[in-house]
Amino acid sequence: MTTPDATDRPLRVVLAGGGTAGHISPMVAIARALQSDPARPAVCTMVGTASGMETRLVPEAGFELDLVERVPMPRRPSMDLLRLPGRLRRAVASGAEILRRRQADVLVGVGGYVATPLYLAAARAGVPVVVHEANAKPGLANRIGARRAARVGVALPETPLRGARWVGMPMRPEISGLDRASKRRAARLALGLDPERTTIVVTGGSSGALNVNRAVRDSLEDLLDAGLQVFHLTGRGKELTDDAGARLEREGYHQREYLDGMEHAYAAADLIVARSGAGTVCEVAAVGLPAVFVPLPVGNGEQALNARPVVDAGGALLVRDDAFGADWVRRELIPLADDPDRLAAMGRAAARLGVRDADTTMAELVREAAAEGARR
Repeated sequence: MTTPDATDRPLRVVLAGGGTAGHISPMVAIARALQSDPARPAVCTMVGTASGMETRLVPEAGFELDLVERVPMPRRPSMDLLRLPGRLRRAVASGAEILRRRQADVLVGVGGYVATPLYLAAARAGVPVVVHEANAKPGLANRIGARRAARVGVALPETPLRGARWVGMPMRPEISGLDRASKRRAARLALGLDPERTTIVVTGGSSGALNVNRAVRDSLEDLLDAGLQVFHLTGRGKELTDDAGARLEREGYHQREYLDGMEHAYAAADLIVARSGAGTVCEVAAVGLPAVFVPLPVGNGEQALNARPVVDAGGALLVRDDAFGADWVRRELIPLADDPDRLAAMGRAAARLGVRDADTTMAELVREAAAEGARR
């Protein structure tokens, strides 16, 4: 490991995380903020596993990717539990070699299977650690990393991590800098929507949400009869069809499996119906978009916790997945969409919790940690 106090060379940052876009997107945003500082440019590389979305998304973002073995924690006694110590040792050794080869001045971890071995490797190598936790309920990896981290940033205000500072969610500048009002008409036209019609965006994330899709289909005639238009992101392979099996088409209903660039949907929407992954919650708040959150009904309940601050502030409604159906849409969603004053108040409430500069704040924390490490 080279001495990290040589300020005549770029700051060298290794970022670890992956598995899902929820980990990769903030990692990329932090790296880009670090690279954009002309005072001391940063060389950023990333670490993931061969099975995660990072194998595609990280190279597409223009960053080099190193791989370590995926080391999940078995939930019950099994052969995997017996293999865990050996797998972890190998992953930690791989992480240590990556930190040495990349001449890391600081490690940034955002969670996921890859983060734990990198945190342990950094501890052995004396490399400062900076943690960013996206969810209200921290994962095991970041709970481990936060124990010795030089800096800890969290996306949501009440996340219980040692030494945490609420910084918000690092996000792409196309979202963090979005002015919805000025972009609304152009976004609607670009998406093939009526620029004058009240618009509901529905999304279950990149993989879609079957129950949310079912509720849209069952209530579609009511939504359209109310004069609303629906822009529906169904998820890959989950296109809605009519009774004859053909692609469902109605005037005022627009469906796609996926949208590259959610800022266009945010700008077009008067109201969004979405899952409450941390990234979605933080992005919606940052742009001041009223929301109905339908948390994923599996896991440890973190999605409901993610949504809670915005819901409590009056910026969103929260409805259980099993309660979100055609009756709820008729009773709650349509009256909300037809009430512009209520939507405006919700948007203002959401925006008060929105943080738009998390990427630069995290970059500052990374530089602080590197400087402290150099002094030591």
